[in-house]
Amino acid sequence: MLEARIIRVAAILTLFAILGSGLVTFTYQITAPHIAANERATLLRTLNALISQDQYDNDLFNDFIWVQNEDLLGTNQPVTLYRARQAEQPVAVLLTPVAPDGYNGAIRLLVGINYNGTLLGVRVISHQETPGLGDYIETRRSNWILDFKGRSLTNPSESGWRVKRDGGVFDQVTGATITPRAVVKAVHKALLFYQQQRNALFNKDNPSS
Repeated sequence: MLEARIIRVAAILTLFAILGSGLVTFTYQITAPHIAANERATLLRTLNALISQDQYDNDLFNDFIWVQNEDLLGTNQPVTLYRARQAEQPVAVLLTPVAPDGYNGAIRLLVGINYNGTLLGVRVISHQETPGLGDYIETRRSNWILDFKGRSLTNPSESGWRVKRDGGVFDQVTGATITPRAVVKAVHKALLFYQQQRNALFNKDNPSS
């Protein structure tokens, strides 16, 4: 009797496991397209915060390549780079480098660069900096990140690509110097990467083509 009861309980648990797994799979299949669509819309909003839709006429979201350069892009993983074009001519790139040396870890950035090498702007995609202190790199907390717009490798000069405490031109908040120092360095390196690779970036094949 005991053995039969154990078998019945095991069978019931197995049935529940199968049903539960099926329900999870079904739910994922239903919600996955909506999640993907929401992620796409969020990314496009972020991209268009740096480059307006009247500046390009290609499918910005799908005109991308993966690039790698651990020294200049802050990670040994492939970095996504989106290419903006107007009448098939290159307009700008938007790439997602990493500032690996934030106060509490890596800071993921979105850096927009005009074809001529000037910055469209910079936004923070994700970070783990201290709330109320290092998180002023977010636009919802302050305008600090907006100071990058219009900058280039010659504006300021190389020595100026530092926070003011280190002799550069970029502001920092007292007690939170590590965070902006990491962002400034990452943006500067992204500009160096673009300068070195500009023509190749627009000629490289899209991995989805």
